[in-house]
Amino acid sequence: MVRSRRPSAQTLRVLDALASNPSVWRYGYELGLEVGLRSGSLYPILVRLCDRELLEARWEESPPVGRPPRHLYRLTAGGLEHAAAFAQPAVRGQLSRHIVPAIRGRAP
Repeated sequence: MVRSRRPSAQTLRVLDALASNPSVWRYGYELGLEVGLRSGSLYPILVRLCDRELLEARWEESPPVGRPPRHLYRLTAGGLEHAAAFAQPAVRGQLSRHIVPAIRGRAP
């Protein structure tokens, strides 16, 4: 079932942050600082976006000694389209240059 309801303001902030550089894997703590969300709000949003296949997630492959691996996130091509669909008009133009290359599986 596809949801057509507009995402929350918090979800839009997360999507905008991820869409600003869609080919880069980002970790939750960094995203939380950027968008001003605490873990209790951020991680449920990330899980929901992953469940809807708007984000892909993976574990960091080689963390530094003494630190556990981080869970990393980035937008899928569908997630990038979704972010662009709900972005402000000024941001939408900036995101559109990322959509076609992302759909084709390469960075802009």
